[in-house]
Amino acid sequence: MKENNIKIRIVTPDDAGQLLDIYTPYVLHTAITFEYQPPTREEFAQRIQKTLTRFPYLAAVQDGEILGYVYASPFHDRPAYDWAVETSIYIRSDCKRMGIGRKLHQALEDVLREQGILNMNACIAYPQTEDEYLTRDSVHFHSRLGYRMVGQFFQCGYKFGRWYDMVWMEKHIAPHLENQPPVRTFDQVRPIIREKYQIE
Repeated sequence: MKENNIKIRIVTPDDAGQLLDIYTPYVLHTAITFEYQPPTREEFAQRIQKTLTRFPYLAAVQDGEILGYVYASPFHDRPAYDWAVETSIYIRSDCKRMGIGRKLHQALEDVLREQGILNMNACIAYPQTEDEYLTRDSVHFHSRLGYRMVGQFFQCGYKFGRWYDMVWMEKHIAPHLENQPPVRTFDQVRPIIREKYQIE
């Protein structure tokens, strides 16, 4: 699989089935997500639609197949947090360590910067001791992308009969100004990202 054959495009609710196929093993067999049961296809499609009202939801695609996806969601509902987002990324289990995650994250970062977002935050499940359900790979991945550790909550997530920690990591992607311009919606920057980054 060649990375240069992989295209980044905007997800639609019609992609819910393929994305759910990627997400479900994470729910059923890992503690990477603290969900216990996979959502239905309809619920997943609704989640996609809700995200796209404000933020990017992007997929890495090769020959029509989705290999991974990434999206942003509100960091907090209060308006003073408008310039910060929480990010999530999932890669198909047979496509890990191929550069897809880095490619997806770079595309997300580019789009968020065009929107006027300043802070990317990642909420990551974290094992005190690595086990068959959870490693520290996600922390290492985000560290390589320029994130820094900013907080840790201990034994706050219970799954598979075990307690797991949760950490927050953060990356600043644009300057913080005294008179900060308002954030633009994803729809407002679609023409820009189509022309500038060839994200359709």
